[in-house]
Amino acid sequence: MSITLRMSDADTALIKNSASLKGVTVSEVIRRAVMEKIEDEIDLAAYARAIAEYRANPVTYSQDEVERILGLR
Repeated sequence: MSITLRMSDADTALIKNSASLKGVTVSEVIRRAVMEKIEDEIDLAAYARAIAEYRANPVTYSQDEVERILGLR
């Protein structure tokens, strides 16, 4: 698959410099950046769900309690 991306000369130079410093291609720098952004968004959504669940039912357990519940002790 091929994707075309338009950007300013300054942005292009910055990305090319970053790629050169890291010893990777421009495509790899862009791919990594996009994937990290997507992963961050997924993590943020998971956090928002978890905090909403906690606020709806604010029950917490100590590590000892979890180990007992799971039969690890």
